[in-house]
Amino acid sequence: MTARSVHRLSRRQLLAMTGTAVLAGLTPARAMTSPRVATLDWAILETLLAIGANVVAGTELLQFRDVAVKPAIPAGVADLGLRGTPNFEVLYAAKPDLIFNSNFYAWADDRMRLIATVESHAVYQPGASPYQLSEEMTLAIGERLGLSAARALVEATREKLEVYRDSFGKGDHRPILPINLGDSRHFRVFGSDSMFGEVLTRTGLTNAWPDLTSYSATAPVGIERLATMPDAWIVLIPPHPAEALAELRQSAFWNALPAVRQGRVLILGSINPYGALPAAERFADLLAGGLARAWNG
Repeated sequence: MTARSVHRLSRRQLLAMTGTAVLAGLTPARAMTSPRVATLDWAILETLLAIGANVVAGTELLQFRDVAVKPAIPAGVADLGLRGTPNFEVLYAAKPDLIFNSNFYAWADDRMRLIATVESHAVYQPGASPYQLSEEMTLAIGERLGLSAARALVEATREKLEVYRDSFGKGDHRPILPINLGDSRHFRVFGSDSMFGEVLTRTGLTNAWPDLTSYSATAPVGIERLATMPDAWIVLIPPHPAEALAELRQSAFWNALPAVRQGRVLILGSINPYGALPAAERFADLLAGGLARAWNG
């Protein structure tokens, strides 16, 4: 093994252990001198936070902390309220220099332009790769704000997924079914064209769901569909109603499924299903931890 390969391996191992948030957190001083930015969109918000941008306002911050979990939101970031009905007075009071928006909330562009310059990015579009668009968005925002941590985030996430591809290749090679419970009888499933589905592909895993899901998820799907994928790992991705899982565990149908009988059910931590690179990384980390414990247990 050459010195170069040893260096590369140690760097990849470090990324796998620490995550890209460490790289993004190396530039706090730079962030404080960069433009004051705001957004209505969670994929953009988590990206701004991950690259150390000077975020002054975002939407539904309490729910973001519960659903997305990471990156952490610094104290002092103004909460604009609901994404569908943001408080423009609070946005004005936050005095952003620049507002990043997405195609989901394009209806608000004209009103926000009265407050500050608006720039739009789209991560979720039919027929497009959300992972690739997340990379493009991250690099574009980083260049706009002069934050080198954006490229570090892109490169580190790529390398982390390569590390997981190596480790997953030593597993049981079963397909993965990533789902979110709606209630005890229905779920939504994330296909190969979702962010979670793309992470599976990029780490060498197979998505058990055979159909595309229009860049996100398909819902509602009857719980009986689980019987058609007996070899898969069922991966439950919160948030879901607390009573749904409790009721499901009492279901004779659920307990008769091969995956349940054989212990092939993972419950991950909550993840933003419409996130960007930070959500992709969090999904990969949680899935890798869950599978490692299951395979080695």
